[in-house]
Amino acid sequence: MMHFLARLFFYFFSNLIALFAVVYFIEGFEVSPGFNNFLLVAAVLTLINVFFRPILKLILTPVIVLTFGLGIFLVNALILYLLDKLLINITITGTVPLIYATLIISLINLVINFSAKKIYKSTNSE
Repeated sequence: MMHFLARLFFYFFSNLIALFAVVYFIEGFEVSPGFNNFLLVAAVLTLINVFFRPILKLILTPVIVLTFGLGIFLVNALILYLLDKLLINITITGTVPLIYATLIISLINLVINFSAKKIYKSTNSE
């Protein structure tokens, strides 16, 4: 249970950083002003990723396999689209900002998760 909560907190922190980066770099991707709005959007994104993403990946497994893993990009884009539809605190205007935001969030989460796994393994091996 403790491991799950630690991972949940870590994903939340990773999504928060990614959202700040996307809002800063991508025109057409906006989160309502205020740190509380960022916290809310990051929390909902984390919950969608933890509970809804596995279902989407299962449904889209044939697409993911046929595209040699690039279908994960479609899953991530669908999650951001769903986030935009669920919350009024986030606005994605158009397909191009959605694609760029998906790329940036995916890359940031990949780098942070990879780094964290390396750190976790190095601290557990001692």
